[in-house]
Amino acid sequence: MPDLGTSPGMTTWRSRRSSGTRLGPLVMTLVLVWLVIGAVAAGQRHYYGGKSKPTCAKVSTIAVTIVAGPLNYLGVNPKVKCPTVPQPSK
Repeated sequence: MPDLGTSPGMTTWRSRRSSGTRLGPLVMTLVLVWLVIGAVAAGQRHYYGGKSKPTCAKVSTIAVTIVAGPLNYLGVNPKVKCPTVPQPSK
């Protein structure tokens, strides 16, 4: 790459990128582990099973439990109640 007149104290995009830390993959790994722990917690609470039709509350509770991740093992027990939607008249 040709020198475009950068001073000795300046860094180019390419040099900053190559000298960066590997923080991105670490963060992604931690987020993945967090979500897997949450999915295991939801499974231990038997949220995935059942023959009942999926409802707003059931799906939302599963999603919040997964996002809460390891906090589930510290006593967090998220439950979601969806508002009642009026039914159309027949």
